[in-house]
Amino acid sequence: MADVDTIFAALAKSAFRQRFHLPAKEQAYLRDKGLDIVLSHARDFVRLRLAAAQPHNDGKQTPYRGHPVFIAQHATACCCRGCLAKWHGLPQSMALTDTQIAYVVAVLERWLRQEMR
Repeated sequence: MADVDTIFAALAKSAFRQRFHLPAKEQAYLRDKGLDIVLSHARDFVRLRLAAAQPHNDGKQTPYRGHPVFIAQHATACCCRGCLAKWHGLPQSMALTDTQIAYVVAVLERWLRQEMR
């Protein structure tokens, strides 16, 4: 796994990743539900959609809108196993460990906190 500060420095150089920000609807959802609830959703999404060695529909499993976590996943390159391998150094053909899942959620949390400011 990569160092989170290093990842965010690299993401800052990507025009594609920098275009993602929380729209008003997702900001309101985050405010209304609270960060703890949204992070519990993040853990569920990562476990259900990304943790398998070969997730169903990999590369297309993360919508671009509809939940703050989905947008955070695209902004931080945590949207599919290919991006996790390329940007975060997580092996693509092995199921994610609990430690790796916690890392992905921590990356998502950092981005969500930045968007809350």
